[in-house]
Amino acid sequence: MTHDVAALAVELTEMAAADHKCAVHANSDDFAEQLAWRRLTARHGDRLGEIMEEYGWPTAELVGEEAARAAWLIAQHADRQLDVQRRALGLMQQAVSAGAASPRELAFLRDRTLVNEGRKQVYGTQIAGVKDGAPVPWPCEEPERMDELRAAVGIEPFDEYVAKFSMA
Repeated sequence: MTHDVAALAVELTEMAAADHKCAVHANSDDFAEQLAWRRLTARHGDRLGEIMEEYGWPTAELVGEEAARAAWLIAQHADRQLDVQRRALGLMQQAVSAGAASPRELAFLRDRTLVNEGRKQVYGTQIAGVKDGAPVPWPCEEPERMDELRAAVGIEPFDEYVAKFSMA
């Protein structure tokens, strides 16, 4: 089992590295590049589904900090596999309740899943686009409480967050 977990940690970390390398193609004008991104995230989503089936949520305690973050990234990018995202969300929620996963990462995954379901997000982590040079979030359930809810899970205020995306 120890060997399996070590191999799993390496696999998750390698998947995240491939994701980072290919992510620039997500919104490419080149359809072949976009398709390569979709194939990669779909393959990773399928594999994460198998991993969750066998191990539950891959927590830092199980696979180490880096691989646990990789699992979250893979779930985050499984945009066309809502079943995988919802499953990850449920398992991650349990892990957060048990103090074994990051409430901040859970908040991002929750928003991403809600937006993918066509619903309003909670924390304002998902950006719909840019208007007049400023990033605009997808609609939020309680926009007036957004920064308060963000603070509760360790996410910086929205204005600070979007300043990172602004085209200087």
